Amino acid sequence: MSGWTGLLLALLAVSLSLHFVQYRSKKKRDESLAYITARLDGILNGGAARGKLLHVTDDKQLIALLNGLNGLVETNQRMTATYNKTEDSMRKMLANISHDLKTPLTVVLGYMETLIQNPSTPAEERERLLDKVHAKAREVLALINQFFDLARLESGDRDIPLNRILLNEVCSQTILAFYEPLTSKGVEVVIAMPETPVYVLGNEEALVRILNNLISNASQYGSDGNMLGLTLREDEEHAYVEVWDRGKGISEFHQDRVFERMYTLEDSRNPLYQGSGLGLTITKRLVEKLGGVITLTSKPYVKTSFTVKLKKTTYGRT
Repeated sequence: MSGWTGLLLALLAVSLSLHFVQYRSKKKRDESLAYITARLDGILNGGAARGKLLHVTDDKQLIALLNGLNGLVETNQRMTATYNKTEDSMRKMLANISHDLKTPLTVVLGYMETLIQNPSTPAEERERLLDKVHAKAREVLALINQFFDLARLESGDRDIPLNRILLNEVCSQTILAFYEPLTSKGVEVVIAMPETPVYVLGNEEALVRILNNLISNASQYGSDGNMLGLTLREDEEHAYVEVWDRGKGISEFHQDRVFERMYTLEDSRNPLYQGSGLGLTITKRLVEKLGGVITLTSKPYVKTSFTVKLKKTTYGRT
């Protein structure tokens, strides 16, 4: 009997040990799960986790769970940062649009009140005031169109078909439209293009708008350098259109931001200039729609250039 008693006592001791180990293991797992739950509650209640969930266990399954949750935390942090940046951009965009709409509309109202309160205004003066009203109304319409163009581009609602485009011709026609207004202000216009035809995969309407935006931008902000140029060059696979000026330039701090929505160049070049901050953003989106890339380099009073890189083609419609 003593032998059976010893065996039973041994089995009891093993059983108690297993239960104790299981109890300890369950307790540790419960603590780990409670820690995970608390951290997740913090995230779900609006607090972006500032650090990863620590591995407080040697349980392989819990470690795998923690690794997965850490991936979600990192994604949440990135999304939160992007959201905050977008929200700040939208706030600035709305403020700028409100300002840019309010200014011309105030002028329009002022002119209209003058006309209404002074019905005997001479015909010549009335005509002059009506011309100013018309010009300001066109400014408002242009801004509204810019805003909706950007919205359509970013939502993917605007279809831009790609064709075989002779880039030499588009560049020539666009820069020549600016030639007389620029030279009349004392700005030297420098045009450099190869004699051989350069064909790219693009869209003529989009390319004209891209170049118009870049030349207008250089004219507005870089004409103090008294020189503006357009250069077309190519390599085996790509064509490059560079619009440049020798004006005040854009500081390195601002160069990465000029393509952001509502980031106006008066922030970085001249506080006397006002702009909607949509032109360069639309330009960048259009270039991307054409499968291209736009870059900026700037050295004050030496050269500030925007370069559009597009893929060459020898084929027809795609």
